[in-house]
Amino acid sequence: MPSSEELHKRRTAAVARGVGSVVTSYVDHAGGGTLTDVDGREWIDFASGIAVTSVGNAAPRVVEAVQRQVERFTHTCFMVTPYESYVAVCETLNGLTPGTFDKRSALFNSGAEAVENAVKVARHATGRPAVVVFDHAYHGRTNLTMALTAKNMPYKHRFGPFAPEIYRVPMSYPYRDGGLTGGQAATHALEQIDKQVGADNVAAVLIEPIQGEGGFVVPAEGFLPALADWTRQAGAVFIADEIQTGFCRTGTWFACQPEAVVPDLVTTAKGIAGGLPLAAVTGRAELMDAVHVGGLGGTYGGNPIACAAAMATIDTMRELDLCAAARHIESVMLPRLHALAERDPRIGDVRGRGAMLAIETAAADPTLAGAVSRACHSAGLLTLTCGTYGNVLRFLPPLVIDDATLTRGLDILDEAFTTI
Repeated sequence: MPSSEELHKRRTAAVARGVGSVVTSYVDHAGGGTLTDVDGREWIDFASGIAVTSVGNAAPRVVEAVQRQVERFTHTCFMVTPYESYVAVCETLNGLTPGTFDKRSALFNSGAEAVENAVKVARHATGRPAVVVFDHAYHGRTNLTMALTAKNMPYKHRFGPFAPEIYRVPMSYPYRDGGLTGGQAATHALEQIDKQVGADNVAAVLIEPIQGEGGFVVPAEGFLPALADWTRQAGAVFIADEIQTGFCRTGTWFACQPEAVVPDLVTTAKGIAGGLPLAAVTGRAELMDAVHVGGLGGTYGGNPIACAAAMATIDTMRELDLCAAARHIESVMLPRLHALAERDPRIGDVRGRGAMLAIETAAADPTLAGAVSRACHSAGLLTLTCGTYGNVLRFLPPLVIDDATLTRGLDILDEAFTTI
């Protein structure tokens, strides 16, 4: 088997430079909260493929379901010759997402596709052009979703011009917005929408209930309900981007549930299918069915293998109660992270929910977070950074990680802060 060094040489000669990687070790096999590279080195996984492998990298139910489906057929295109598993995933999502009203779903390949299609649905149903998004938001890498995303480097730099009729307003960011309550922050954002966009022009308000790439920003209580209420009064569509937060990651099936926020449309991806590419838009039937036949779809959207994986993934989440597992991970990690912050004044904030937790450094620059992350990598802990300033360490362990592995990872993190 080639070594990581040999593979990296091949990669440099074959793969476009614009495709980055966090480390230069190449994975051979993974599962149970660890990854093993081709050189036999074990890594503790605090990344989960960016919140994708919540049930593990090779969950037994998922592996079995994929194997069975591969033997039957790999693809037909649902838009040509449909199949039962696509329908089953849609039925499951319609029942699982918040809201007791009649719903419809459509399946796609990636989170960015889901967001694009949610915007299409909202604009078509309302006949309006404007989409409101928030500071620090991340929604994808396509032209429209780059316009929706806040951060320039590396996502938007020199890729414009971008799609029009996108309007950005302030996010509730308790650590950096001067201590505004959720209601105050919402008032500030909504005043800007009224004055700069006009309520009658708004097709959709699009928000991550907990921001992902923007820094794991948890809005103050009351912010999301106020936005949702205003959106409905304005006759617009409230879209919850649950691509990173959904499927048990934050201790509930969806991150908008603790404040009883019921979106009109929900976008999902990442944790939905145990590592296979699948995404969805789910929402009110009258909105989803407003689009003409043929207006939604895609060649690979709802691929039968990915659908089989999704059903097995959701069954695993239910069987293992991974919402409770995420809350348990929080109960183990948060005290350790708070204790670390008390010892180290360079840490400005500890935040998050469930198994979506973060440390933000007091300095709004990437130096410390980057150095700590590299030290963790050297010691065998896979961590990620994020945030508008690049100064946030984010932690996304798989929901099936055991306490011993989780604790070993936290020990490595502690040591990294001590040595940097």
